[in-house]
Amino acid sequence: MPPGIPRRSIWLFIHLIRKDRIIMIIVPIKEGENIDRALKKFKRKFEKTGAGKELRARKNYTKKSVRMREQKLKAIYVQQLRQNAEI
Repeated sequence: MPPGIPRRSIWLFIHLIRKDRIIMIIVPIKEGENIDRALKKFKRKFEKTGAGKELRARKNYTKKSVRMREQKLKAIYVQQLRQNAEI
């Protein structure tokens, strides 16, 4: 347990290795707090890190040319959306 943390509180944490750096997700749980609510907070924080999305992307290798093409198509799509919003 990290120093300076009251012993009465329970912590959920996970270390994620992402792009040569470690991300630690910490969810402090107060006494009497429902564990389901803490798990919900944990899941929300985990989704915000984008680790699941990255794992799915790393499952199969995609060539750089394919990635660049997808980025270009996405940029074109977003630009068209913005132009249509201005009109």
